[in-house]
Amino acid sequence: MSAAPVRSPTLRPHRMKKDESFLGKLGGTLARKKKAKEVSDLQEEGKNAINAPMNPSTVDIHPEDTLLEENEERTMIDPNSKEDPKFKELIKVLIDWINDVLVEERIIVKQLEEDLYDGQVLQKLLEKLADRKLNVAEVTQSEIGQKQKLQTVLEAVHDLLRPHGWTIKWNVDSIHGKNLVSILHLLVALAMHFRAPIRLPEHVSVQVVVVRKREGLLQTTHITEELTTTTEMMMGRFERDAFDTLFDHAPDKLSIVKKSLITFVNKHLNKLNLEVTELETQFADGVYLVLLMGLLEDYFVPLHNFYLTPESFDQKVHNVSFAFELMQDGGLKKPKARPEGMNMLLGIKRRIRTL
Repeated sequence: MSAAPVRSPTLRPHRMKKDESFLGKLGGTLARKKKAKEVSDLQEEGKNAINAPMNPSTVDIHPEDTLLEENEERTMIDPNSKEDPKFKELIKVLIDWINDVLVEERIIVKQLEEDLYDGQVLQKLLEKLADRKLNVAEVTQSEIGQKQKLQTVLEAVHDLLRPHGWTIKWNVDSIHGKNLVSILHLLVALAMHFRAPIRLPEHVSVQVVVVRKREGLLQTTHITEELTTTTEMMMGRFERDAFDTLFDHAPDKLSIVKKSLITFVNKHLNKLNLEVTELETQFADGVYLVLLMGLLEDYFVPLHNFYLTPESFDQKVHNVSFAFELMQDGGLKKPKARPEGMNMLLGIKRRIRTL
């Protein structure tokens, strides 16, 4: 009778180790998930603490924006403001303007914060607009070098703007810190001062969240930053002359001056069987201004160079711009008025008087 086969004992300890290893991994995974959730909850709590006291709307604040030193503050634009069509239009108009000015420098700006913060583009822009050379290093890689260049550029800007009453709403730290609101304030001021041939959207404002750290606690306020007003108001500080004095101190004599100007204009336009009765409206599209220049300079203006019956705003701006070019060709200084001005009385009064 053969003996029964001997069975190998079950290696339960090995299985227990396997189970322990599985539980250990499971426990480690749960611990990591728990830690990650705690971090996420902490960040969410921080965001809620920032947003809740002052504004019920949700503002997407990056975690690093809450890492502030005592008494330090940081600003950010409310995302809803960034989606405002007028805000987007303002940025596009300014970028297109900068690229147009710097086309010969082969500089292309795509994003204002990233392309202007180090002072390189601002230097080239100011040099081109002011027709002057700044004594700064061409290329600076270090933060110290960039801020030194910015300091020189902004001092030159301030020397130009302060005499005209501009409130300076930017500084080296805000520009270098890529503060878009400060950059926009600076560019709008430059565009207005140098009478850029662009049409800035009016009444553009943004909601700005200001985060400050006081006694270890984060405090927030929400303010409205006005970036543009009306074209007349923005240009007004640069357009003061004898006519403005007349408006302010002797408005009763305005009708006499207007009558004299109309008499002068009609003396020439009557040769084409044209007559002006209202300077403000009839010169707004630039047609009479172009024809007047041709009559005064004794040449025929080809009809294909301007719109004889302009229908759109752009066509009217083209006519006025073309008339200004004819003035400069005739030896007059570059007109200070903006072709985009819909009320051309303040724009043409000086030109007609000079002619």
